Amino acid sequence: MDDFPVTLSRAVFMDRDGTINEEVGYLSRLDQMKLFPRSAEAIRLLNREGIKVVVVTNQSGVARGYFGEDFVSEAHAFLQESLRREKAFIDAFYYCPHHPTEGAFPYRQACSCRKPEAGMLLRASRDLHIDLSRSYMVGDVMKDVRAGKKAGTKGILVKTGYGAGEKTDEDPVPDYVAVDLLDAVNWILEDLAR
Repeated sequence: MDDFPVTLSRAVFMDRDGTINEEVGYLSRLDQMKLFPRSAEAIRLLNREGIKVVVVTNQSGVARGYFGEDFVSEAHAFLQESLRREKAFIDAFYYCPHHPTEGAFPYRQACSCRKPEAGMLLRASRDLHIDLSRSYMVGDVMKDVRAGKKAGTKGILVKTGYGAGEKTDEDPVPDYVAVDLLDAVNWILEDLAR
């Protein structure tokens, strides 16, 4: 049997807290998760265009002992259900539970998945057949932009969450600085049409 080449997809990788939902420090209860007003609309636009939506989030609260990995899964299920009510969905969730100096083994470690490293994006690209050179990373801190750039994507900083205080003149410079996730997605769709 012949092997057929796999068609690689485009994707928009997104940070979770401060990008899709409000930043609350260490989100440790489901009632703390509140979507930004235009997040569902942004994700729905990508869904309609057939562009994969992948959450990549650092969750060092696991290493710090604030919550367990089961809670991270519950939070992602809750987020997915909140989006489904708005006719939007996330294709996949990836998270890093590690921290280089906090917690105990196996969570206390310098890893390749914690942003600004690109490990989560690289893993998702293998798992989901994503063409990183035709994809984007959106987040509210420069380490999100750096992770995207290391993986070969374009990087977009949103001014929600911690984004309002981020310096955008450092290397690498974001490809775009957006008001929020919907502004970022509109820019992405325009960029893809160029």
